[in-house]
Amino acid sequence: MDWNHYRFRSLWALPAPAPAVYRALERVEDYPRWWHQVRQVTRLGAAGGLVRIRSLLPYDLTTTLRERRRDPAAGVLEVALSGDVEGWARWTVIPRGTGTLARYEQVVEVRKPLLRRLAVPGRPVFRANHALMMRSGRRGLAAHLATV
Repeated sequence: MDWNHYRFRSLWALPAPAPAVYRALERVEDYPRWWHQVRQVTRLGAAGGLVRIRSLLPYDLTTTLRERRRDPAAGVLEVALSGDVEGWARWTVIPRGTGTLARYEQVVEVRKPLLRRLAVPGRPVFRANHALMMRSGRRGLAAHLATV
């Protein structure tokens, strides 16, 4: 097993229509307004950005995003990730009743040296940290969507 390889999946049930959820998720530069762990986003052209993330644990992850797929009809947003983590992440936005189900998938390999050294003992803590971050993001997006 590669202890630095992670596969994450989160499902967010949101009480807003799918087009509104998609529009919010495609505006990565606005994430810090509603997702507190996304500390900073710097746009790098029309299809990329530099993102700094910090959750509960005392370390930042800095990652460059490069758009791979933007398909509003299918509800898909996908980016390639490089930097402290390398791999990909994808949002799939699906109408569900009067609301939306937003599915987040991520497959990455950790590149940050400190986290690589702590891979075996830290893995459960890193996974819990990610889960807390995702829970906070869902709450933040739901609150944000209620105001737009």
